[in-house]
Amino acid sequence: MRAMRDGGAEKFRLMIVAGEASGDAHAASLVAALRGAAPEASFEFFGGTQGAMRAAGVESVVAADGLSITGLVEIASALPRFVAAYRALKRAALARRPGAVVLVDFPDFNLRLARWLRARGFRVIYYVSPQLWAWRGYRVRAVRRDVDLLLALLPFEPAWYAARGFQRVEFVGHPLASEVKPSDGRADFCRRHALDPHRPVIALLPGSRRKELERILPAMLEAARLVARASRGAQFVVALAPTRDEEEAARVIEKVLKNEREARDRAGVKERRVSDGDGSALVLRVVRGETREALAAADAAAVASGTATLEAALTETPLVVVYRESALNWHALGSLISVEHYGLVNLVAGERVAAELMQYDFTPDALARELVALLDPATNAQTRAALRAATARLGDESASRRAAEAVLRALREDESKLGSRKAEG
Repeated sequence: MRAMRDGGAEKFRLMIVAGEASGDAHAASLVAALRGAAPEASFEFFGGTQGAMRAAGVESVVAADGLSITGLVEIASALPRFVAAYRALKRAALARRPGAVVLVDFPDFNLRLARWLRARGFRVIYYVSPQLWAWRGYRVRAVRRDVDLLLALLPFEPAWYAARGFQRVEFVGHPLASEVKPSDGRADFCRRHALDPHRPVIALLPGSRRKELERILPAMLEAARLVARASRGAQFVVALAPTRDEEEAARVIEKVLKNEREARDRAGVKERRVSDGDGSALVLRVVRGETREALAAADAAAVASGTATLEAALTETPLVVVYRESALNWHALGSLISVEHYGLVNLVAGERVAAELMQYDFTPDALARELVALLDPATNAQTRAALRAATARLGDESASRRAAEAVLRALREDESKLGSRKAEG
């Protein structure tokens, strides 16, 4: 259903597919912006959803909550779920004939779906550019062939695509520029979680996927112990993504503590562990769904590479970008990465404004050194200024509105224009 009128009112039917938590949030903001941009119109939204899209009123053809995984082994084991989701979305598209399909990030799944959709005459809008500029750049051929319009979040992306023969790219800005607004300040956050606002606070963000939590959080916790010894009084907050729960974190934390206790026992060292105290003990809190508040309250942060690095930058929180994959995945996929920087914040800045510790460089000792350095007042202030300058490039507070306007323009185009463009592939 394209821009149809019934008694003067427009009717739009859109299929939207997101497979990860960040894409789900962007899609939910887009849905709200579409309704705001065309308040008299009637919208019908359906597709692949997670919690934010469902809360925004998108009908769930596929619940994509369990599809956000990485790694060759993990993806292979989940292949039946991917195939089932793919088939369900194809059936829904054929049965309901949306005016356009908005594919949000999630490129390994969505680019394949785009090819099928485009071959059957559907208008395909891709929101959140696949990071082809970082790795697997050859897939730009698929974008040229299968995407009618690409809505880019990062300022350098239109030029990158244009240099490779794809012009149908519109920079709309990053929705996080308006969305990263903590609900309270440092004092309130510290009071709520029994932290001392006069002592350093360090946020630990281990990622939104279960495997990231299992691989990244242990090294973060070991680094926290080292920082606590080097910088007496430092306090730590493990900020969990909404897709993770406290029990998962508790299991990882208990395993780390158990390993450390066993190591001390083997060495003949006896020590009674406490959760807080005179400043020499490790003060550790776990929060869920308060990522931005934790970042805003923090003096420094360790953040798993991904969208969360931009959230840290937007709160002007000095950070260290970290990541760890399985050895198999790193060998198979890490070698394909072709950019100078891994962290999104550094890519936007065009320089290294945040230290990066990837895979084998990501050790507790290295992370502890970087975090202690960020607690230095002069270094901290300089880093905050650099982050402020970098995030100014992400656009203003109307990114979701601009994305919605671009989608509406595409929907309102004369249907006779659909498919008339000259093939670029």
